[in-house]
Amino acid sequence: MARTIMIQGTMSNAGKSLLAAGLCRIFRQDGLRAAPFKSQNMALNSFITAAGGEMGRAQVVQAQAAGIAPDVRMNPILLKPTTDMGSQVIVNGAVVGNMTALEYYRRKNEFIPAVLEAYHSLAAEYDVIVIEGAGSPAEINLKREDIVNMGLAKLVDAPVLLVGDIDRGGVFAQLYGTIALLDGEERRRVKGTIVNKFRGDRAILQPGLEQLERLCGVPVAGVVPYLHVDIDDEDSLTERFCRATARKLVDIAVIRLPRISNFTDFSPFERYENVSLRYVGSVRELHQPDLILLPGTKSTIADLLWLRQSGLEAAVQKAAAAGTLVFGVCGGYQMLGRTVSDPEGVEAAGVTQAAGLGLLPVDTFFRGEKKQTQARGVFGPVEGLLAPLSGMAYEGYEIHMGRSAAERAPILVGGGNVYGSYLHGIFDAPGIADAVLGVLCARKGADPARLGSFDARAYREQQYDRLADGVRGGLDLDFVYRVLDGRAE
Repeated sequence: MARTIMIQGTMSNAGKSLLAAGLCRIFRQDGLRAAPFKSQNMALNSFITAAGGEMGRAQVVQAQAAGIAPDVRMNPILLKPTTDMGSQVIVNGAVVGNMTALEYYRRKNEFIPAVLEAYHSLAAEYDVIVIEGAGSPAEINLKREDIVNMGLAKLVDAPVLLVGDIDRGGVFAQLYGTIALLDGEERRRVKGTIVNKFRGDRAILQPGLEQLERLCGVPVAGVVPYLHVDIDDEDSLTERFCRATARKLVDIAVIRLPRISNFTDFSPFERYENVSLRYVGSVRELHQPDLILLPGTKSTIADLLWLRQSGLEAAVQKAAAAGTLVFGVCGGYQMLGRTVSDPEGVEAAGVTQAAGLGLLPVDTFFRGEKKQTQARGVFGPVEGLLAPLSGMAYEGYEIHMGRSAAERAPILVGGGNVYGSYLHGIFDAPGIADAVLGVLCARKGADPARLGSFDARAYREQQYDRLADGVRGGLDLDFVYRVLDGRAE
């Protein structure tokens, strides 16, 4: 049976996901078979496994860091918000329905057997399970039905390391206040604290760290520096959305939809030194990019109406008419069509039909059954600007409720300068991003060599190793292993 360690945080975005990924990588480097686990994840960034199950991308990242294939057991419950008050609930990779927050809260205990079955199944196969909590264990209004923080720690008898974010300020109050709000049994589970995202000289922190240890009654397990690693972020907390990016030789604009999902589809373009990838939420921010990308969304019709009301629909149509390359993925692809219909209320958006942008000859209808599958193959003949993609190998995954009339050619639809695809990760396969950028350079009379080249897989492994180096340097690994072995008091 696997040994277990749990990373909890004082708040959302304290760095739990990256620290868990770093530990997964470290354990792998140290010769252990490690697997990540998060009982309940709320995220719009999801992934389809080889078996066709859906899970949160944070655990996909952690699995990749551990050198193993993503598995829905690593994230048995995934909540994908559909409105401000409700979510699509996915258990063990499959949709069980849409629920309001109150309904899910009332029914949460029904899912405990699925959580425990997933956990114990993983624990029987691996040496170490690295568990990630969610939000904070000190959400005192939610503690009674908790199955993701201390509630889960009790169920699987996991020791806890509590992480605070010093970059936001008030880290000592975060850590001490969180522990103060725990009951006696919960406090005994906390074996150490971690100060995360530190910039500066640790010696300046030392008096505070010593007082924190006296107040909390547990050691400080480490001070982890602010790590500049390029690893997929989790949903709306990503810094990508608010990052000021100057326009470069090739300028790409991603429309920042209110319910944007799987924005990591476009990460490959960020790795080229002379390419700017900007997330824009208004006409004023759009300018005149070389490529406009419409991302996926958990609520296509609602976000389509927002696109219309914001004026971005007209701006995209005008740009397309002027010859700008426009590409939509999943929900973005559906928006580019003629109509989007949801007669059964699958999206729970309150609107049953809306006109699309009319840039592709596609009509989309939503059904109750979600398509979840990985896909790989070779592009057939591609017409228009993206003709260089013809015959190139692709890979990725489909995850959508809608079905489009153009699905006789489901991987890449369109021609001229407007295209759409249901395939998430379509730009990840070797050579695809290079080909698209080559087209854009040719239109500008620029040499593609000025962009540089990029090996996505090698780069990803390098970033995981950098993450492990930073975490290893910041943590007291001897203490972490004592926690893992049950030898830390």
